[in-house]
Amino acid sequence: MKKSNAKSNMKKRRWVVKAGSRMVCEGGPLLLRTWMHQVRDLGKKHQIEVIWVTSGAIALAALRTDFKKSIKTLPEKQALSAIGQPLIMDQYNLALQATSLLGAQVLLTAGDMEDPSRRRNLQNTLNQLLKMKIVPILNENDAVATEEIKFGDNDSLASKVAIMMRAERLILLTDVEGLYEDDPKKNAQAPLIHFVAKLETKEMKFAKRSKSKQGTGGMISKLRAADQALKHNIITHLIRGDHPHNLLGIASGESIGTQIGGQPHEG
Repeated sequence: MKKSNAKSNMKKRRWVVKAGSRMVCEGGPLLLRTWMHQVRDLGKKHQIEVIWVTSGAIALAALRTDFKKSIKTLPEKQALSAIGQPLIMDQYNLALQATSLLGAQVLLTAGDMEDPSRRRNLQNTLNQLLKMKIVPILNENDAVATEEIKFGDNDSLASKVAIMMRAERLILLTDVEGLYEDDPKKNAQAPLIHFVAKLETKEMKFAKRSKSKQGTGGMISKLRAADQALKHNIITHLIRGDHPHNLLGIASGESIGTQIGGQPHEG
């Protein structure tokens, strides 16, 4: 009984994890299940609460509807988002059920965080979901968002949520190992940058060489998100998303991907 009480009294930690479009679309249900297994174990073994931010609704809908246009009008993006949101949540719900977890979808526009009343309501909702041990799964509400009220990309959304919810870490899942000194898809010998105490111009230049084909971000948007998080003492990790144990590895203090802020290899 004493052990149980001691465990329940351990200080809760909070992470925001963001999965990009390419990871979600190419990884599919099996990768999502691997992620949710890690989310479950982060809670059980490390007392870490996870707020999950996902991209992929528009990209998944484009694949399912065979929508081939690379440049989409705003109404087309909104329609594809409306198609893709239930598709993507179907996949997350299956992954959650396989790990005995329950999730909740929360769709946001930038206005929800800029308006003080709506911001408080959002904070209250997310805090209550975490208290109930429900995994919040967030995405920008592209079906109704216009260019004037968009976050820009889900890296920015994840960073703003991490700041608002006072997370200790922001984890950005990518299709590469982390931040390199050159584009690793063009230069196989490019060195991986394991730790960055503070983002400088040279890191931004490295990032601009890497672009996302399916998402709206790419590495540069991740560094901008990390820079904003760093101003609030939030550590950011850029890690490969399709490794089955990377999230748990970070929780255990392993050196994985690129860490921005904090102390080197801080667990």
